[in-house]
Amino acid sequence: MSESVVASWSGVLREDQVDTAADTIARYARSTIPWNTTPSCVLHPETTEEVVAIVKHANAHSIRIYPISRGRNWGYGDACAPADGMAIVDLGRMNAILDVDKTLAYTVVEPGVTQGQLFERLEGTGLWMDATGAGLDASVVGNALERGFGHTRYGDHVQTICGIEVVLPTGEVMHTGMTRFGDAKAARAYPYGLGPDLTGMFVQSNLGIVTKLGLWLMPEPESFAFFYATIDNDAGLMDVIEALRPLRLAGQLRSAVHIANDMRLFSARGQYPYEAAGEKTPLPGELRQRMRRNLTAGAWNLSGSLTGTRETVAAEEKVLTRSLARVARVRYIDDRKLGMFETIAGSLPGAVGQNAKDQVRVLNPNYGLLKGVPTNETLRGAHWRARGDSTGDPREEHRGCLWVSPVMPMRGEDAKKVSDIASKTLHDAGFDLLMTFTLINERAMIAIIQIAYDAESEDESERARQAYEDLNDKFQAEGYYPYRTSPLGMDRYAKEGDAFIQAAQRIKSALDPKDILAPGRYIP
Repeated sequence: MSESVVASWSGVLREDQVDTAADTIARYARSTIPWNTTPSCVLHPETTEEVVAIVKHANAHSIRIYPISRGRNWGYGDACAPADGMAIVDLGRMNAILDVDKTLAYTVVEPGVTQGQLFERLEGTGLWMDATGAGLDASVVGNALERGFGHTRYGDHVQTICGIEVVLPTGEVMHTGMTRFGDAKAARAYPYGLGPDLTGMFVQSNLGIVTKLGLWLMPEPESFAFFYATIDNDAGLMDVIEALRPLRLAGQLRSAVHIANDMRLFSARGQYPYEAAGEKTPLPGELRQRMRRNLTAGAWNLSGSLTGTRETVAAEEKVLTRSLARVARVRYIDDRKLGMFETIAGSLPGAVGQNAKDQVRVLNPNYGLLKGVPTNETLRGAHWRARGDSTGDPREEHRGCLWVSPVMPMRGEDAKKVSDIASKTLHDAGFDLLMTFTLINERAMIAIIQIAYDAESEDESERARQAYEDLNDKFQAEGYYPYRTSPLGMDRYAKEGDAFIQAAQRIKSALDPKDILAPGRYIP
């Protein structure tokens, strides 16, 4: 079987670019969600021309292919195709950073470029990227095309895309925006081009394979302040959101703002304390309170950043402090204060010192993310319910992680409703609520709900899958739809007679008449 598969791609790729080894197939079939598929082979193109050749060959022989940037789509399907038997097109070897423009603050990258790679390239340039919590090896392009988001004022990544190169299912190469003119001076400065804006067609779709992408970067600010605050209860959560919305609407608070519950902080610090919990799940209330006190955490924990000149940051600190005065005490940290905190924590003895060091360890990567510094520390959350030491790749270590990500208006009442639904549903299923609200733009927020489960347990895996279905059902009934989903949820939002789906299917049929490219992904 493997020899025939390799032979079928001869003349298209070199032999070392077609992998059918059993361990490779098994690796690409693994997933952090309780669902997986097995590919026929893994293809490793190195150029746009080779992607074109793959697509044309797939069309000629009706071979289904599934492109991935690097396969780090944790909790949303990882590297798995929508169905068994597809050829995975792994774009990881296409990892060139093609341009970094310091004057206009943008980069042009291929899909295999990682967060860690781009960060290293930008050091010393005076430019910041916006990083996600997906780790150093996650693809910059893959995240942007999934509408992923990070932490700075450029946190909504799809809004910073400026021109893409895409291989259509027919093998044609198309450029969007001003990049289609070739010599356009504003190709990476003005995203819309002339005529219909087609860039968005290739976000969360199966209409083409993006091989190059322009992305805006953030000039390093003169002044930076990380801010955080603790909130004692759900009523405080509602009040904080009500206080922050006017600041976001007025443009006085420009970065993405994250409000995480205590369980998200615990999962960033370590794994589930099975021994201390007496093997009980979810986490007993008394132990949860003790862990909260040890970490000096609140029921909810607010964080974000202020950037600009010294004068503007100082003024914005006063506005934020005054706006939240009745509901939370805001604290500010800059590089100098962080250094002092680290020095003090290192000098404290015993349990007090250890707790202080733990707080620094949790704080440091989050502080860095707000300055565009990617980290693998944030992957710890995927290991929360695992047994045994875990520090590495969640997929390789067989960890269980599912995300449910409803979007809602930036209103306290909506946050309370979504939190209550998630808390009860997960608790009834035997899981902890690991949850963050992200104020993604001036009017909307996204709830990132993690179902962390022990993937080694068949029972727990099945309960996680059912909890995922239950949560999506309940949110849909309340009018809260996800900004992103896994293969487990891609069919559920396609209503019969939906003109949007029908139009998308007609476009798919026109561009991909043989349905060879990622069939079933987002467009049913």
